[in-house]
Amino acid sequence: MRLIGVTGGIATGKSTVDRMLEAHGAAVIDADQLAREVVGRGEPALQEVAARFGLEVIQPDGSLDRERLGSIVFADPEARRDLDQITHPRIAELTRDRIAAALAGTAPLVAVDIPLLFENGRESTFEGVLLVYAPREVQIRRLRERNGLDEAAALQRLAAQLPIDEKRDRATWIIDNTQGLDATARAVDDWWETTIR
Repeated sequence: MRLIGVTGGIATGKSTVDRMLEAHGAAVIDADQLAREVVGRGEPALQEVAARFGLEVIQPDGSLDRERLGSIVFADPEARRDLDQITHPRIAELTRDRIAAALAGTAPLVAVDIPLLFENGRESTFEGVLLVYAPREVQIRRLRERNGLDEAAALQRLAAQLPIDEKRDRATWIIDNTQGLDATARAVDDWWETTIR
């Protein structure tokens, strides 16, 4: 049983690589998904987010308006810190629980996808870190296309993370996700054969 961290930058394609790892038999734990769970309807963290940021971040159905909250926290570092203080301890606890459950299973690899893994000093938790890489200009283009952001908003989101090239220098393994799905799939296949088998 192997335990690794998976990270990258925003819009580098971590979810795509996660799915490819799952297809090989890995158990993938996605911190972004856990972050959604902890602020789900009826969760205490959602009430704390509403108290801190106002009811305008809650949709009529009672769920979090992630887009509106994102526009607030990516424009204001203090607001982002406040959000992190509400959510991060809960995400960390849920992550520990999911890792323990996955390690008790039969998957040959447990891969924990944490977007801010290096930023939060989490690399020592894992045997190694697999970085999903795309250059900054590709991140900006994908963010603008995927999220409908203008360049300033895309740059705000990138500024909330370490530069992708710094992450590349710190990673144990790198999957380049710039040449299309087939090339990425081949890179994941090769990595699996040389590292996990």
